[in-house]
Amino acid sequence: MPDTTLNGTVEKIIKPSHPEEAEKAQITVEGADHLYRELRIENTLKDDQGNEVSLKPGAEVEVTVQADPDSTVPKS
Repeated sequence: MPDTTLNGTVEKIIKPSHPEEAEKAQITVEGADHLYRELRIENTLKDDQGNEVSLKPGAEVEVTVQADPDSTVPKS
């Protein structure tokens, strides 16, 4: 499956404004255009044992983008 991986850093953790909303992790992606470098994801991951864990500020992460082969074209 075609993919690319970029390095990123968790810049901050955003607490939910309502108890039923999820906490978010704001990640700055290295190599992305300046205006589009930040993305926010739900701050819930699973460790090797399947336990839920959260990212902390300053954590270094990898952001991977994968595409179905039918969704790509050869680059010219």
